[in-house]
Amino acid sequence: MKMLLPCSGLLLALLVSPFAQAAKKGDSFGYVGTYTRGESKGIYVFRFSASTGKAGPVELAAETPNPSFLAVHPNGRQLYSVSEMAGPDGTPGGTVSAFSLDRRTGKLTFLNKTSTRGTSPCHLVVDKTGTNVLLANYSSGSVAVIPLKADGSLKEVSGFVQHTGSSVDARRQRGPHAHSINLSADNRFAVVADLGLDQLLVYRFDPVAGTLTPNEPPFLAIKPGSGPRHFAFHPNGKFAYQINEMASTVGALSYDKANGAFKHLQYISTLPADFKGDNTTAEVQAHRSGKFVYGSNRGHDTVAAFSVNKSDGTLTYVGNYGAGGRVIRNFGIDPTGKYLFAAHQNSNFIAVFKIDQKTGQLTATGEKLNAGAPVCVKFVTAE
Repeated sequence: MKMLLPCSGLLLALLVSPFAQAAKKGDSFGYVGTYTRGESKGIYVFRFSASTGKAGPVELAAETPNPSFLAVHPNGRQLYSVSEMAGPDGTPGGTVSAFSLDRRTGKLTFLNKTSTRGTSPCHLVVDKTGTNVLLANYSSGSVAVIPLKADGSLKEVSGFVQHTGSSVDARRQRGPHAHSINLSADNRFAVVADLGLDQLLVYRFDPVAGTLTPNEPPFLAIKPGSGPRHFAFHPNGKFAYQINEMASTVGALSYDKANGAFKHLQYISTLPADFKGDNTTAEVQAHRSGKFVYGSNRGHDTVAAFSVNKSDGTLTYVGNYGAGGRVIRNFGIDPTGKYLFAAHQNSNFIAVFKIDQKTGQLTATGEKLNAGAPVCVKFVTAE
């Protein structure tokens, strides 16, 4: 009997591991980007069932340094991560890594990596055709396009733009800091939030050539000192939302999809009126229903919820919701739109919230997934 106990423990571990068995219909995999300090070793994964609201356990999917932000290929079979490490040839700067993704088990397999031609890459997306990765280098203030091979692995940079300029904050805005890059639904325009310039820059994107060309107009000016960080299109394509790290506000915008141009509609705070402490924001996302927008706070340590006026795109404050952790970075909304997973970077867990489909209010389920320095959560529907 004593000989059976270790085997029984191993069998139990295999049964609960996301890699041990094929996913059930309706399940999804949540991938977690982290900073590899303390106990974290790279990209993690957990299985989630929206029908039961149960998630976990969290397992190491790929050992890789500082995979702080992730992006999934449109086919769901490759995943990409930035890394703030030296390039593959030893030159200073960051890299992007490519992984194949098994949608039955959630397992990742490393394909290759390449230089971003900049420092501190912080955000990336895959274009709608699945032929290019677009990324933002924060410290050097640049953006780049990297074409993909047929198997999803990375080629070398084909398109590169170096931002120049500054804004009003002498400490944080002495130079450009490209913080995110997003694509329009028609794949024609790339939108870059630059914290250092207080600008939302717009580029015409050529997926065949893998290049970026300044649009006309080339940018939308954001209120000085705001520090635009992340950006999200509304599902209807008529509106968009950008979150301002330094000002703790969300900007609501109208969008002219024919010309790739934006206009300001509103600035609204991510904080309750009685909050007096220090705060910076991080993530903004529009709910798949188009009825709600969410933004994350670091300092107040909550997710701010807003309802969307369907006629003009403006926002109304709904509330702030926390789970007792510190520094909420990115959050992921599961494929059904019923649950929000908030990455608490400085508390080493991901908190699960249930989304009220009528009001947008969040309710913490009490479930917390342990992960070292989690930064980003991205979902893939299982097969």
